[in-house]
This record gives sequence, C-alpha cells and structure tokens, in this order.
Amino acid sequence: MLVGLDVGTTRAAAVAIDETGAVRASASAAYPGDGTRSGRFERDPADWWRAAQRVLVEVGSTAGGGQVVGIGLTGQTAGCVFMDAGGMVVRPAIVGGDQRALPQTDKVAQRIGRDRLLEITGNPVASGCLAAQLLWLRDVEPVQFHHTRRVLAPKDYVRLMLTGEAVTDVTEASSTMLLDLRRRTWAGEILDALEIPRAWLPDIQESPAISGGLRPAVAGELGLPARLPIAAGASDEAAAAVGCGIVESGLIGSSIRRDTVLFAPADNVIIDPTGRLGAGCHALPQRYRLRARTPAAGAAMHWWGGVLGGHLTHRDLYKLAASAPVGSHGLFFLPHFDTRSITSDSAGGRGAFVGLRAHHTRADLTRAVMEGVIFRLRDGLDRLRELGIGVREVRAHGGRGVARLWRELQGDILGVPVVSMAATASPAMGAALLAGVACGWWVSVADAARHTVHPGEMIEPDPGRSAQYERLFRIFMTLAPAIAGNVQSSTRGVAQPG
Repeated sequence: MLVGLDVGTTRAAAVAIDETGAVRASASAAYPGDGTRSGRFERDPADWWRAAQRVLVEVGSTAGGGQVVGIGLTGQTAGCVFMDAGGMVVRPAIVGGDQRALPQTDKVAQRIGRDRLLEITGNPVASGCLAAQLLWLRDVEPVQFHHTRRVLAPKDYVRLMLTGEAVTDVTEASSTMLLDLRRRTWAGEILDALEIPRAWLPDIQESPAISGGLRPAVAGELGLPARLPIAAGASDEAAAAVGCGIVESGLIGSSIRRDTVLFAPADNVIIDPTGRLGAGCHALPQRYRLRARTPAAGAAMHWWGGVLGGHLTHRDLYKLAASAPVGSHGLFFLPHFDTRSITSDSAGGRGAFVGLRAHHTRADLTRAVMEGVIFRLRDGLDRLRELGIGVREVRAHGGRGVARLWRELQGDILGVPVVSMAATASPAMGAALLAGVACGWWVSVADAARHTVHPGEMIEPDPGRSAQYERLFRIFMTLAPAIAGNVQSSTRGVAQPG
C-alpha cells in the first residue's frame, strides 16, 4: 500500500491505495478552532501534527501498517512555521488568508525590482508568500525574528516531525518568492537583497524524491514500519493535478472551491509578463506549470445561497439555475467581491450584477452567478492560449465544480470537452502516487497516472450554446474594468469594512 497525507487548510486527510489506484482506506481529522482575533489567520502547528498522527494511525490500522511501503506528503501552500535553533516553534504559524504582510510586499518589490522578481520567480509578490512574511516578522515582531532559525511550510513541518529532516519540494518552493524558477533552487540574489539566511530554508527536492525515513520512535506510535520512505511530495494544487492525471500537454485542471483555478502543465518555463498567470514547478521533475486563479470567485454560490436565506441546498441552486436560459435574460454577474488585496498595487475586487431589471427572477440571478464564475475561468484559459498552451481537455475536480451543471457551463463557455474526476482524485491521492514513484512502483509520475487515474464522464460543448456564450463573454470582458473604475472613484475616501 501507498499512503498520501494531506495537511489541508481545515483538516488532515490520508488515503491508502493499491497498485491500481483503488482506495483501500481513508481517514480525516479536523483541526480545532484557532481562536485568533479577527483579521489574523494563525494556527498552532501542533494541531497539524496531532491530526496527521490520528489519520495515519487510522489508515495504517485499516490497510495493515506492515503493508505500507511509502508515504507522500501534500498540503496547503500558504503557511509559515517559524522555529528556533532547538526546533521549538517561536510563534503560531501564519496561514492562508492573513494579509498583515501586505505592506512588506512593497519592500520586497523595491529591493529586487518588480520586473526582476517576475523574471526570477515567475510571479508577482503577494502578501501570503514567505518572503513578505519574513519581512513582516522582522518589522513587527523583532524578538520572534531574532530567535528564528528555520522556516517551514505546514506539510514540511509535519515531515520534520516524521523524519527529522528539513526538506521541501519544488512545487512548494515555487510559492515563496524565494525560488529561482529556472534553476529550481533558492535564489541567492533575492535572499541577499532581503537579508534572509539560506540556512533558515529547507533543502529543495523534486516531488518524487525520497526526503527521509520514518523515525523509529514515531513509527512505533503510528504502527508503521521504521525507516518507511517519505516522498518529498507536492503542494495541494500540484498533487491534485497528479491525482487527476494532468501530467501531459493538452490537459488542464479546473477547480472551483473558494477560489477558481486553472492548472496547466508546461514543458519549459513560461512567464506571463503581465503577472496575470502565476508560473511554478510541476510535480514532474524538470516540468513546469501555469496557473490562472480568481480569489473568492468559487465562493460565489455559497454567498448567493446565503443572500437567498441559506435554506437552499446547492442542488436547489443548480435546479434554479438550470431553469433559466443561456445568458440569464441579459444579466451578468462579476465575481470580484473579495475585497482583500493580496498585492499592494491591487485595488481589491468589487462584484456586481449588471443589467438587472424588474423581470429578472431568482433563477436568472442564480444562473448569472454561475456563468460569471465560468467567464472568469474563460479569461484565464484565453491567457493560457496566448502564452502558447494548447488545450484539448479540461479535467474538473475538487469542491462542487464537478457537479454536472458546472461542467456543462465549463464545456460551453470554455469551448473544450470537460471530464469529471472521481472524488478520490484528491491531493492525497496525488501524494500517494508520488510516493509510489519514489519507492519504484512506477518509473515516472506520468507512468503512475497512466496506471491509476480513471477519468469519468466527458461533456462536449454544445455548438449552439457555445456560440451564444462567445458573444456574451465579449460583453462580460468589457464590464469588469468599467465597474472597477466606477467603484474606485465613487468610494474614494469612504471607509471600507475590514
């Protein structure tokens, strides 16, 4: 058996799979409430470790601990654990959603230069990255900064507890703004400019490499073999891509959770000079990826359900949306209502219904919300194509985006076939496959995917609906800049919540 462990945002999850990819055991454990003040997103790293222990024990006992031959790790990308020279945590970990380091993004950009940062890392600097978080710690909590000697991502903290090794993988390092993307190593130029010691950072390995063995003392507690190989693993997005078989050109992944994301493999480094698409390393050695992401757009249906009173299930909402026509009787929805900027030069999103008239019904508004979310995905897809990424198939996974109506809308608006992926095509599944490559079960990540990933139903675009949506999308793309400009001018000087 192979085990994949996902140190997620709200819970840890683990799966055990066999050589066919069939899940033989699974477990999850939620973290307790963090109890932090509003506006802060922090977590005691011990919560991750306790939850990881719990799910590994449960999966190991179900699958038969002695049959487990390797573990792969994945987890939330945004997160920083600060530790001292003795291995003690010096403060709660800062995790995704925390925007306190937003002012430090300017400092990072000023010291290196925005264009140079984009050239080295493939990304614009954002407040959740490790580079900005370290500068925030230095500026705001100098005592904790003085004691810091090691910084780790959430899954890599769990790895340290499992193996005693301070290691990360190339996909995780891609999100730190400290990685030289082309060399797949820490960027000395950035570290020197920001005065960040290289010794504080973990070693970087390719995703299917063996990062260490399970410590005997821990193995006994978990009921697993001592020295069990632990693969380097991958970030949750990259691991999910592996679990969906998105390991070759022409296949891209779509995910509609809180955010909307398109994930596209690339043979070489491709950097978007506009910064709209983020570049990074893929979990396949010496391969890369591009990512189109719209913060909070995927949460639009949850928000809209609350507006309607919260008594409607997602199934009810989909039924409402399906009863409305293509284009929602001339109504558009702009899913840019996440007001928390992640870069210092962004104004924050402002959402809107456009074209609202008295004849519009709840069904029209509900369908408009769904169409607006997929229009944002289409914008990302067009940018991928402009940068030379060919797309022959979209694989929908994660969250509620695999529901049939979501997939029909993706097919019609994106204009390419959309395939559903099973619920088992999760980050934990991808991490288990990476462990299998590390242990020699398969010769490559692509080989592992060929043997274990089984795509589901394919939905082809409807030519008539696609033609209508093509016209509507062009109108949609003229609305966002106009709305943003009007909102910014009309609210200048007006206090905003939060």
